[in-house]
Amino acid sequence: MSKILVTYFSATGETRIKANELARLLQAGIEEIEPISKYTNDDLDWRNIHSRSSEEMNDQNSRPKIIEPKLNPSNYDILFIGFPIWWYVEPRIIDTYLDKFDLKGIKIIPFATSGGSSISNSVKHLKTLYPNLNISDGILLNDEIDIDRINKIIK
Repeated sequence: MSKILVTYFSATGETRIKANELARLLQAGIEEIEPISKYTNDDLDWRNIHSRSSEEMNDQNSRPKIIEPKLNPSNYDILFIGFPIWWYVEPRIIDTYLDKFDLKGIKIIPFATSGGSSISNSVKHLKTLYPNLNISDGILLNDEIDIDRINKIIK
């Protein structure tokens, strides 16, 4: 049986809800990717070009600092990595996390929550940034989790 870890970043709590449900269904470990400095509502104002999230997303090299993770994803076979979609891709804090570990040989399955975007641009972006990693097609988890679909992706 594969060892599975569900990691996630959640700015408003939506992704946290889905990550906890996914981890429960898969009987997986779970860990939140937490920024050193929490995001405020002003930080998340995508209409303000000077908000923290806008400045991070405008800079491809931005890597927001995170609290040191307790779990090492290198010790798992499958890594689910969840996030809200920002500017059609993953928030830069996800890149901070992925840069931190040697994840070669681990199956990485992105999942996201979104008010209107699909996950396809995020997956394409991740595969471009991390061509040496085994990144699967992602799953948008706005609705009820289809465990049969998840299990097919895991296989």
